[in-house]
Amino acid sequence: MEIVVENVSDLGRKLTITLPEDMVGKELDKAYNKLKKDVRIKGFRRGKIPKSVLEKNYRQQVEAEVGEQLVQDTYFDAVEQEGLDTVVHPEIVEHTFPEDGTFSYVAMVDVKPVFDLTEYKGLEIEKPSTDVTEKEVDAKIDELRRSHAVLKSADEDHGIEKDDLVIVDFQGFHNEKPMKQVHNTDYSIDVGQGRLGEEFESKLLGLKKGEKTIYEIDFPADYPNPILGGKTVEFKVDIKDVKERVKPELDDEFAKDINPDHENLDDLRKEIQEELRKEKEKTLEGELDDRIMEKLIELHPFEVPNRLVMYEVQEMIKQTEENLKRGGMTLESAGINLEELIEQNKPIAEKRVRGDFLLKKVAEVEEIKLSDDDIEQGYQRIAEEYKMTLDEVKSYFKRREEILPFVNELLNEKLLTFLRENANFTEVPAESEKEEQKEAKKED
Repeated sequence: MEIVVENVSDLGRKLTITLPEDMVGKELDKAYNKLKKDVRIKGFRRGKIPKSVLEKNYRQQVEAEVGEQLVQDTYFDAVEQEGLDTVVHPEIVEHTFPEDGTFSYVAMVDVKPVFDLTEYKGLEIEKPSTDVTEKEVDAKIDELRRSHAVLKSADEDHGIEKDDLVIVDFQGFHNEKPMKQVHNTDYSIDVGQGRLGEEFESKLLGLKKGEKTIYEIDFPADYPNPILGGKTVEFKVDIKDVKERVKPELDDEFAKDINPDHENLDDLRKEIQEELRKEKEKTLEGELDDRIMEKLIELHPFEVPNRLVMYEVQEMIKQTEENLKRGGMTLESAGINLEELIEQNKPIAEKRVRGDFLLKKVAEVEEIKLSDDDIEQGYQRIAEEYKMTLDEVKSYFKRREEILPFVNELLNEKLLTFLRENANFTEVPAESEKEEQKEAKKED
């Protein structure tokens, strides 16, 4: 086997692999002998068809099948022989059977980046405080009052306010053309909840039942709804009905209605404060992991394999397509340009790929591996979360395509725990605290 390796980029390699005549001839003979037993050609008895006749009728088919088999049989040996640490599957761009009886094919591959870990222990990370502000407690109490409110039809002269329930018909237009997926009739909007976006709902404030309005909204490229992302949309809205939400009085009786064990409003506030603190602590771990990875990526700006990035991009697009499919749409019907979507997803994909390489490097340097106990605990966690038995969970993870992502996720969790335990955290006020401090200064 003759191998020629060319560097086409920092991480891209072009492998031209040529297999010797005796090896190729042996595989071709084997294929023709098998074919001779299976096919029928007029004028010849089965099994007695000359090879020259078979070549004349089936050469293209045989060479395609034998070529594919030869690639499968030799590619990994060639990579190992050249000491290449490749990622994802190769792209076979050409293969030929020259007149000299050899077989030659070209494989385009990417290799893993080679880099050194610099800083990864003792990373300086800001840790948001989990203290709960009075404003957050007030907001939670307001949510409780909303959930216990009653709705009544608003007077005709009532302008829409926050917390009103509004029934509308709306139609979105892009480039003066109606958007099939951006319209609805008798649609309920809980004003202030932001389910249709804060800007959309804010445009309704002050309007009255029976009024119609037209306004434009510029949606950013990274807007969660891909149908609207990056577009300027004109909305025509018809206000069909308005209902006021009448909240209960904020007093000791309200506190008792929420929990009979409460004696007064102070008891309710204390309970809410403790619940919010626990929620913050629960979500903080994920936020700290994100900050650690951002810092780690910032400190290690190495190139990543393009094929691996594009594989990640395709997975992200596949997820978008599945989300749209659930709503009976496709990328095309949603007005999403595939090329633009690829470009939007690339930076995120690059970060994911770089982050995965960094975590695997930490595992290598620190010799961190998964134990049987780690995997067993992972199974147990899934069983508890989805109310399944342990045996049911394990039976699901029998196949390689299911167990590998699961094991990879468990290892990444273990590595992130290690990085958290070795980071230097500086506690800073949470965004909610900063806002409250700003408002306090204004009042002073």
